Amino acid sequence: MAGRLLALAALLVILLASQAGSAGASQVLAVSLDETITPASDDVVEVAIREAEALGAEAVVILLDTPGGGLDETINIIGLMDRTEIPIIGYVYPGGAQAWSAGTLILISSDLAAMAPNTIIGSAQPVRLTPTGGTEPVNDTKTNNAIVALIEEKARMHGRNTTAAREFVLSNLNLNADRALEYGVVEQVSPDLESLLREAEGRAAKNRTLNTSGAEIVYFQPDPRLKVLLILSNPMLAGLLMLIGLYALIFGISNPGLGAEVLGIVALALGLIGSGFDVNLGALFLIMLGMGLILAELHSHSMGVLAVAGFVCILVGTVLFVPVSFPNWYLPGDYQRSMVALFVIPSLIAGGFFAFAIYKVAQARLRPPYYQTVEQEEGDLAVAVDRLAPRGYVSYRGEYWLADAEEPVEKGQQVRVVEKGKVLKVRRL
Repeated sequence: MAGRLLALAALLVILLASQAGSAGASQVLAVSLDETITPASDDVVEVAIREAEALGAEAVVILLDTPGGGLDETINIIGLMDRTEIPIIGYVYPGGAQAWSAGTLILISSDLAAMAPNTIIGSAQPVRLTPTGGTEPVNDTKTNNAIVALIEEKARMHGRNTTAAREFVLSNLNLNADRALEYGVVEQVSPDLESLLREAEGRAAKNRTLNTSGAEIVYFQPDPRLKVLLILSNPMLAGLLMLIGLYALIFGISNPGLGAEVLGIVALALGLIGSGFDVNLGALFLIMLGMGLILAELHSHSMGVLAVAGFVCILVGTVLFVPVSFPNWYLPGDYQRSMVALFVIPSLIAGGFFAFAIYKVAQARLRPPYYQTVEQEEGDLAVAVDRLAPRGYVSYRGEYWLADAEEPVEKGQQVRVVEKGKVLKVRRL
């Protein structure tokens, strides 16, 4: 009996110890910022930090693989990182990833900066598109100095190389993981998340010592609302939705009854939601003006002049409408050029479609009236569709024609065509 009691006591001690151990195991929340940083990205980071605080997580790891994105959203994310008491680890991951422009700014602002091998950071010089499709540095000293001051201050706050941080912005400095570690821009180069947490063990961040070795990794999963917003806020998709919506409205207004107007309104609404209602009014005016000119061409005889002017307005407005312009968007020049190409190509295709449609309309206008092309054969027979007294309709060669009879003709009687024109002259048999 005593042996059984001792065994039960030992088992109870083991269970309590295991529960205590599991209760004391630390957790780390990992949240991904991949693709472009959009109006949904700061919402994702805010919700993730809130979830980490509720879990009592040891740290939040932001996995970076981004060409950059919205400058306002980036500044909001940095503010969220500064205000939380949970240490934030910035990690450029996986191998081959980049954290350019806004991504570099987020990495420098994190409490612990790390990179996976074969990753790149940098290219943070503000650039904008030129009218010829190239890019040029932004010479707005007010904006540039503000970004330089911000990245230098964040580097100084976390004991990092302020000179390299400044050169990221002023001269488009790019560094791989080894060089970034050598220059004191990051603290760790780790091949995977488990290694990162193991090597971060014991580091100081936000007045605490990290206890991350062997921590449970919890991957943040956005709720359905955030998932939809993330999809819609992709600048390529948001811009294309607005472009499709505008062209669908053109088609719907010129061809009512097919439902294109509804599609256009829905696509425009989704595009506006995705872009955070950040609309370039000048570009929108040009596109709307182009729509009006094309619609005017369909009801005029300008021989394509209005259509050409409208298409030029839409093309220029489309280029201005591309959601990558600085300072709202903080992206490398190559990415901006790719976005412009993605938007211009659909405009060219749509322009070709409307040019073909206008050509066919012009052809129809110049074609002689159908009654003049009908072979004139006197003595053709027709059937009265309704009573001719003296005018009514007759069925002639499978079509309804307006006809004048020499004397009243009852419905269903045959008549002989004696003269052709817009109105047939007929005689009762």
